[in-house]
Amino acid sequence: MVDAFIPIGSMVPLTGPSAADGAEFRKGVILAAEEVNARGGLLGRPIKPIFADTGRQGAEDVVAAARTLIGTHKVHAIVNGYNIGPQNSEYEPVAEAGVIYIHANTLLQHHDTVMSDPERYFGCFMTDPADYWYGPGFLKFISWLRDTGQWKPSSNRIAIVSGSKPYSIVIAQAMASSAAKFGWRVCFGPELVQTPTSDWREALDAIRATKPAVIANTHFYSGDLASFQLQFMERPTDSLVYLQYGAMHQSFSDVAQSKGVGVLTSTVIGLLRDEMGRSFASRYVARFGEGSTPHIGCQSYSALHHYVLAASLAGGSAGPGGFEQNRKVAKALKAVIYRSVSGTIRYDEQWQAAAPYPVVSQDPSLGLPHLFFQIQDYRKPLALIAPEPFNTDRFVLPPWIDARG
Repeated sequence: MVDAFIPIGSMVPLTGPSAADGAEFRKGVILAAEEVNARGGLLGRPIKPIFADTGRQGAEDVVAAARTLIGTHKVHAIVNGYNIGPQNSEYEPVAEAGVIYIHANTLLQHHDTVMSDPERYFGCFMTDPADYWYGPGFLKFISWLRDTGQWKPSSNRIAIVSGSKPYSIVIAQAMASSAAKFGWRVCFGPELVQTPTSDWREALDAIRATKPAVIANTHFYSGDLASFQLQFMERPTDSLVYLQYGAMHQSFSDVAQSKGVGVLTSTVIGLLRDEMGRSFASRYVARFGEGSTPHIGCQSYSALHHYVLAASLAGGSAGPGGFEQNRKVAKALKAVIYRSVSGTIRYDEQWQAAAPYPVVSQDPSLGLPHLFFQIQDYRKPLALIAPEPFNTDRFVLPPWIDARG
C-alpha cells in the first residue's frame, strides 16, 4: 500500500547560533510544500515536510538529524538551507540510504566528495555555488567597478583578512590566488584572525600601513563584522571595504548604523528583485508575517520546488533503499535547468552544485547570480548593485573615501 503523502525531510538549526536562519529555512520549505500541494502534489501525492533540529550544526548533530529523518521517518529526500560544521559527514547516511539530499552549505568540499565517488554520492546536490567562488567573484566585481569608471582606486593593492572557519579561509585563499589574474596585488594577508572576536585593531593597524585600495574581511559573523567596521572608522583609509555575507543581516546595520554606510557585501544565493522575486517576497511575508526574511527562506523554497519538478519528470520519488528510482531523480535534477526566485539553478554534471554567474557562466540564464549589495542607508534595504542585468541600484562612493575627479 502506497502512503498517502511523500515525506520530505529538512535539517535546520532551530536552536543555537544560526536559529534565525534556520527558522527561515523551515518557512521556505513549508511555503514550497503548500504551493506544491495546492497544485496537486508530486504526481498526485501531497508533500509532508518533516523537520529535524541541527542545533549547533556540528557533525554529530547533523548526522543524527539525517539518521532520524531516514531511519524513523523514511523520507524520500532531505532539502534544507545550510548547516555549518558537519563538513559532509551527513553524506554518509544519505549515500547508504540512496535518497536525494539538496542543501546550501556553500562548501568547495562538496565538489571533492561528490567527484571522489560519483556512484556513491549520486544523490548529493548543493543548490548554490561553493564558497571558493566568492573569491574570484569579488575580484571580478571590483574590477568591473574600476573598468566601468564607477570607482577610481588609489592603487591596485588589496588587503585580505580571514576568520578561522574553513569557509572564511577558503574564500580568502581564493581571493589571494586569483588577484593577479584581475590586475590586483595582495599587499596584506590573507591574515588569519581567530574568530569569533570583537577586537580587530591589531589587524587594522597592520592593514593601514599598506595603504590598500580594497580591504576584504572574509569572516561572516555579523556582530564581529560590525566591530570591524566601527574600528575601521576610527581611522578610515582610502579603501573600499567588503565584509563577507554577515553584513547583509539587519543585525550588522543595527550595530554599525551610519558608520556602516558604504560597506559592500554579497551572497552567492539571494532573492532577486525582479517580478518573480517580488511576488515570492509578497507571498512569503503574507504567510509568515512582517518579521520574516524571504531573502533567506528563498534558498530552501527554491530547492524543494526544483526537487519536485525533477521527481515528477522522473516518474516519482522513492524512500530509503529506492536507489534505482532516486538515480532517475538525480539524473533529472541535472537535466532540468530551473529558474528560481534567486536566478537559474543549473547543476554541473560533475560537481552537482549550482554554477555562479558571471564568474563561471557568462550567460545570466544559465548561472546563479553572485549578488553584490551596498549599505547606502542603514535604515533601508540594501542596494543591489551587481551583477548586470539583475542590479536595481548603482554603486555609491563610500563617504570615507575622497571623491576623485
